[in-house]
Amino acid sequence: GFCLFHSQVVLPCSVEEYQIGQLFSVAEASKNNTGGGEGIEVLRNEPYENDGEKGQYTHKMYHIHSKVPSFIQMFAPEGALVFHEKAWNSYPYCRTSQFSKPNEYMKDDFFIKIETWHKPDLGTSDNPHGLSPEEWEETEVVPIDIADRSQVEDVDYKEEEDPALFHSEKTGRGPLGPGWKKELHNSTCPYMTAYKLVTVHFRWWGLQGRVEKFIHKQEKRLFTNFHRQLFCWLERWIDLSMDDIRRMEDETQRELDQMRNEGCIRGMKAGED
Repeated sequence: GFCLFHSQVVLPCSVEEYQIGQLFSVAEASKNNTGGGEGIEVLRNEPYENDGEKGQYTHKMYHIHSKVPSFIQMFAPEGALVFHEKAWNSYPYCRTSQFSKPNEYMKDDFFIKIETWHKPDLGTSDNPHGLSPEEWEETEVVPIDIADRSQVEDVDYKEEEDPALFHSEKTGRGPLGPGWKKELHNSTCPYMTAYKLVTVHFRWWGLQGRVEKFIHKQEKRLFTNFHRQLFCWLERWIDLSMDDIRRMEDETQRELDQMRNEGCIRGMKAGED
Protein backbone atom coordinates (compact mmCIF):
# COMPACT_ATOMS: atom_id res chain seq x y z
CA GLY A 1 0.00 0.00 0.00
CA PHE A 2 2.67 2.55 -0.93
CA CYS A 3 2.36 5.24 -3.53
CA LEU A 4 5.31 7.45 -4.52
CA PHE A 5 5.48 10.71 -6.36
CA HIS A 6 8.19 13.27 -6.78
CA SER A 7 7.67 17.05 -7.17
CA GLN A 8 10.34 19.37 -8.56
CA VAL A 9 10.06 23.09 -7.92
CA VAL A 10 12.61 25.39 -9.58
CA LEU A 11 12.99 28.77 -7.85
CA PRO A 12 14.80 32.05 -8.64
CA CYS A 13 16.64 32.19 -5.30
CA SER A 14 19.69 30.51 -3.79
CA VAL A 15 19.63 27.46 -1.50
CA GLU A 16 20.78 29.74 1.38
CA GLU A 17 18.05 32.33 0.71
CA TYR A 18 15.39 29.65 0.47
CA GLN A 19 16.11 28.39 3.99
CA ILE A 20 14.95 31.76 5.38
CA GLY A 21 12.15 32.18 2.81
CA GLN A 22 10.71 28.76 3.56
CA LEU A 23 10.60 29.25 7.34
CA PHE A 24 9.09 32.73 6.95
CA SER A 25 6.43 31.43 4.53
CA VAL A 26 5.54 28.42 6.71
CA ALA A 27 4.86 30.77 9.64
CA GLU A 28 2.78 33.15 7.48
CA ALA A 29 0.81 30.34 5.81
CA SER A 30 0.02 28.79 9.24
CA LYS A 31 -1.69 32.02 10.29
CA ASN A 32 -3.65 32.15 7.02
CA ASN A 33 -5.08 28.69 7.75
CA THR A 34 -6.01 29.07 11.42
CA GLY A 35 -9.25 30.22 13.07
CA GLY A 36 -12.70 29.05 14.16
CA GLY A 37 -11.52 26.08 16.21
CA GLU A 38 -9.37 24.72 13.41
CA GLY A 39 -5.84 25.19 12.23
CA ILE A 40 -2.29 24.55 13.31
CA GLU A 41 -0.89 24.08 16.79
CA VAL A 42 2.88 24.10 17.33
CA LEU A 43 3.76 21.63 20.10
CA ARG A 44 7.55 21.72 19.80
CA ASN A 45 10.14 23.69 17.86
CA GLU A 46 13.69 23.04 19.05
CA PRO A 47 17.19 22.08 17.89
CA TYR A 48 17.98 18.34 17.67
CA GLU A 49 21.06 16.20 17.22
CA ASN A 50 20.91 12.54 16.31
CA ASP A 51 23.75 10.29 15.04
CA GLY A 52 25.76 13.32 13.90
CA GLU A 53 22.73 14.85 12.11
CA LYS A 54 21.86 18.32 13.42
CA GLY A 55 18.94 20.58 12.72
CA GLN A 56 15.59 21.85 13.93
CA TYR A 57 12.80 19.53 15.09
CA THR A 58 9.16 20.61 14.97
CA HIS A 59 6.02 18.79 16.04
CA LYS A 60 2.72 20.33 14.95
CA MET A 61 -0.91 19.31 15.15
CA TYR A 62 -3.36 20.11 12.34
CA HIS A 63 -7.03 20.36 13.31
CA ILE A 64 -8.67 20.06 9.91
CA HIS A 65 -12.15 18.54 10.01
CA SER A 66 -13.74 20.98 7.53
CA LYS A 67 -10.71 20.97 5.24
CA VAL A 68 -11.03 17.41 3.96
CA PRO A 69 -13.63 16.26 1.42
CA SER A 70 -16.93 14.85 2.69
CA PHE A 71 -16.08 11.30 1.55
CA ILE A 72 -13.33 11.24 4.19
CA GLN A 73 -15.40 13.11 6.83
CA MET A 74 -18.11 10.46 6.51
CA PHE A 75 -15.74 7.65 7.42
CA ALA A 76 -13.54 9.45 9.88
CA PRO A 77 -14.67 9.34 13.49
CA GLU A 78 -14.51 12.44 15.70
CA GLY A 79 -10.89 13.18 16.56
CA ALA A 80 -9.47 11.23 13.61
CA LEU A 81 -9.07 14.42 11.60
CA VAL A 82 -6.34 15.69 13.86
CA PHE A 83 -3.06 15.09 12.05
CA HIS A 84 0.36 15.19 13.57
CA GLU A 85 3.36 16.43 11.64
CA LYS A 86 6.91 15.83 12.79
CA ALA A 87 9.75 17.40 10.84
CA TRP A 88 13.51 17.04 11.11
CA ASN A 89 15.04 19.90 9.17
CA SER A 90 18.78 19.39 8.70
CA TYR A 91 18.91 21.78 5.78
CA PRO A 92 19.50 21.35 2.82
CA TYR A 93 17.80 18.00 3.58
CA CYS A 94 14.49 17.80 5.40
CA ARG A 95 12.14 14.94 6.22
CA THR A 96 8.59 15.25 7.44
CA SER A 97 6.09 12.63 8.52
CA GLN A 98 2.38 13.29 8.77
CA PHE A 99 0.11 10.79 10.44
CA SER A 100 -3.15 10.49 12.27
CA LYS A 101 -2.88 9.06 15.79
CA PRO A 102 -3.94 5.39 15.76
CA ASN A 103 -7.61 4.86 16.50
CA GLU A 104 -9.98 1.93 16.11
CA TYR A 105 -10.66 2.79 12.45
CA MET A 106 -7.21 3.55 11.18
CA LYS A 107 -4.82 1.65 13.49
CA ASP A 108 -1.41 2.61 12.07
CA ASP A 109 -2.47 2.41 8.47
CA PHE A 110 -2.01 5.97 7.38
CA PHE A 111 1.01 8.16 6.96
CA ILE A 112 2.55 10.58 4.49
CA LYS A 113 6.30 11.02 4.39
CA ILE A 114 7.87 13.96 2.56
CA GLU A 115 11.61 14.07 1.98
CA THR A 116 13.10 17.19 0.41
CA TRP A 117 16.53 17.91 -1.05
CA HIS A 118 17.30 21.54 -1.88
CA LYS A 119 19.95 21.70 -4.61
CA PRO A 120 21.59 24.56 -6.54
CA ASP A 121 20.51 23.32 -9.98
CA LEU A 122 17.66 23.80 -12.47
CA GLY A 123 15.87 20.51 -11.90
CA THR A 124 18.57 18.46 -13.61
CA SER A 125 19.34 16.02 -10.76
CA ASP A 126 18.12 12.57 -11.74
CA ASN A 127 16.76 10.49 -8.85
CA PRO A 128 18.05 12.93 -6.19
CA HIS A 129 16.73 10.77 -3.36
CA GLY A 130 18.78 7.76 -4.42
CA LEU A 131 15.85 5.36 -4.86
CA SER A 132 16.48 1.92 -6.28
CA PRO A 133 16.01 1.71 -10.09
CA GLU A 134 12.75 -0.22 -9.52
CA GLU A 135 11.34 2.39 -7.13
CA TRP A 136 12.43 5.30 -9.35
CA GLU A 137 10.75 3.59 -12.30
CA GLU A 138 7.47 3.49 -10.32
CA THR A 139 7.71 7.10 -9.14
CA GLU A 140 5.69 9.74 -10.91
CA VAL A 141 7.73 12.93 -11.46
CA VAL A 142 5.65 16.11 -11.22
CA PRO A 143 7.43 19.34 -12.33
CA ILE A 144 5.85 22.48 -10.83
CA ASP A 145 6.19 25.84 -12.58
CA ILE A 146 5.41 28.62 -10.09
CA ALA A 147 4.76 31.13 -12.90
CA ASP A 148 2.30 28.96 -14.85
CA ARG A 149 -1.24 30.21 -14.15
CA SER A 150 -2.73 26.99 -15.57
CA GLN A 151 -1.26 24.99 -12.65
CA VAL A 152 -3.31 27.04 -10.16
CA GLU A 153 -6.98 26.42 -9.36
CA ASP A 154 -9.23 29.48 -9.71
CA VAL A 155 -10.21 29.24 -6.06
CA ASP A 156 -6.52 29.58 -5.05
CA TYR A 157 -5.54 32.38 -7.43
CA LYS A 158 -4.56 35.74 -5.96
CA GLU A 159 -3.11 38.55 -8.07
CA GLU A 160 -0.70 39.58 -5.29
CA GLU A 161 0.65 36.01 -5.20
CA ASP A 162 1.29 35.66 -8.93
CA PRO A 163 5.00 35.39 -9.84
CA ALA A 164 4.13 36.34 -13.44
CA LEU A 165 3.10 39.79 -12.12
CA PHE A 166 5.38 40.29 -9.11
CA HIS A 167 8.56 42.36 -9.25
CA SER A 168 10.99 42.56 -6.32
CA GLU A 169 12.47 46.05 -5.90
CA LYS A 170 15.16 44.83 -3.50
CA THR A 171 16.51 42.06 -5.74
CA GLY A 172 15.32 43.04 -9.23
CA ARG A 173 13.78 39.56 -9.67
CA GLY A 174 10.47 39.00 -11.43
CA PRO A 175 8.07 39.20 -13.04
CA LEU A 176 8.59 35.65 -14.31
CA GLY A 177 7.68 35.37 -18.00
CA PRO A 178 6.87 32.09 -19.83
CA GLY A 179 10.57 31.33 -20.51
CA TRP A 180 11.85 32.34 -17.07
CA LYS A 181 13.67 29.07 -16.31
CA LYS A 182 15.70 29.21 -19.52
CA GLU A 183 16.49 32.88 -18.83
CA LEU A 184 17.87 31.99 -15.37
CA HIS A 185 20.74 30.22 -17.12
CA ASN A 186 21.96 33.46 -18.68
CA SER A 187 21.32 35.85 -15.80
CA THR A 188 23.08 36.69 -12.54
CA CYS A 189 20.00 35.60 -10.60
CA PRO A 190 20.64 32.61 -8.29
CA TYR A 191 18.51 29.48 -8.69
CA MET A 192 17.74 26.18 -6.98
CA THR A 193 15.33 23.25 -7.05
CA ALA A 194 13.35 21.75 -4.20
CA TYR A 195 13.05 18.00 -4.87
CA LYS A 196 10.16 16.59 -2.83
CA LEU A 197 9.60 12.86 -2.60
CA VAL A 198 6.16 12.04 -1.19
CA THR A 199 5.39 8.54 0.07
CA VAL A 200 1.75 7.82 0.88
CA HIS A 201 0.92 4.75 2.92
CA PHE A 202 -2.79 4.12 3.31
CA ARG A 203 -4.60 0.83 3.88
CA TRP A 204 -8.31 1.28 4.18
CA TRP A 205 -10.40 -1.15 2.22
CA GLY A 206 -12.32 0.33 -0.69
CA LEU A 207 -10.93 3.85 -0.34
CA GLN A 208 -7.25 3.35 -0.99
CA GLY A 209 -7.03 4.50 -4.62
CA ARG A 210 -9.34 7.42 -4.07
CA VAL A 211 -7.48 8.68 -1.00
CA GLU A 212 -4.05 8.29 -2.62
CA LYS A 213 -5.24 10.27 -5.64
CA PHE A 214 -6.72 12.93 -3.36
CA ILE A 215 -3.48 13.28 -1.35
CA HIS A 216 -1.38 13.40 -4.53
CA LYS A 217 -3.54 16.25 -5.86
CA GLN A 218 -3.55 18.16 -2.56
CA GLU A 219 0.21 17.92 -2.05
CA LYS A 220 0.83 19.23 -5.58
CA ARG A 221 -1.62 22.06 -4.92
CA LEU A 222 0.07 22.89 -1.61
CA PHE A 223 3.59 22.83 -3.10
CA THR A 224 2.46 25.06 -6.01
CA ASN A 225 0.63 27.67 -3.92
CA PHE A 226 3.26 27.71 -1.17
CA HIS A 227 6.15 28.38 -3.54
CA ARG A 228 4.21 31.05 -5.46
CA GLN A 229 3.65 32.80 -2.12
CA LEU A 230 7.27 32.33 -1.06
CA PHE A 231 8.50 34.11 -4.19
CA CYS A 232 5.92 36.90 -3.98
CA TRP A 233 6.74 37.50 -0.29
CA LEU A 234 10.44 37.94 -1.18
CA GLU A 235 10.55 41.61 -0.11
CA ARG A 236 9.36 40.61 3.37
CA TRP A 237 11.96 37.90 4.06
CA ILE A 238 15.06 38.57 1.95
CA ASP A 239 16.70 40.75 4.67
CA LEU A 240 15.86 38.50 7.64
CA SER A 241 18.42 36.51 9.64
CA MET A 242 17.91 33.12 11.30
CA ASP A 243 17.54 34.95 14.67
CA ASP A 244 14.72 37.05 13.19
CA ILE A 245 13.04 33.85 11.97
CA ARG A 246 13.22 32.11 15.38
CA ARG A 247 11.72 35.23 17.04
CA MET A 248 8.98 35.28 14.41
CA GLU A 249 8.24 31.57 14.99
CA ASP A 250 7.85 32.16 18.76
CA GLU A 251 5.42 35.02 18.10
CA THR A 252 3.54 32.93 15.53
CA GLN A 253 3.19 30.04 18.00
CA ARG A 254 1.48 32.38 20.51
CA GLU A 255 -0.69 33.98 17.81
CA LEU A 256 -1.84 30.58 16.52
CA ASP A 257 -2.97 29.50 19.99
CA GLN A 258 -5.08 32.64 20.23
CA MET A 259 -6.39 32.55 16.65
CA ARG A 260 -7.37 28.88 16.71
CA ASN A 261 -9.92 29.55 19.44
CA GLU A 262 -11.60 32.55 17.89
CA GLY A 263 -12.93 33.91 14.63
CA CYS A 264 -14.03 31.78 11.71
CA ILE A 265 -12.49 28.90 9.79
CA ARG A 266 -9.93 30.23 7.31
CA GLY A 267 -7.68 29.12 4.48
CA MET A 268 -7.47 26.43 1.88
CA LYS A 269 -10.10 23.70 1.69
CA ALA A 270 -9.91 20.51 -0.27
CA GLY A 271 -12.20 20.02 -3.25
CA GLU A 272 -14.74 17.24 -3.44
CA ASP A 273 -13.08 14.87 -5.89
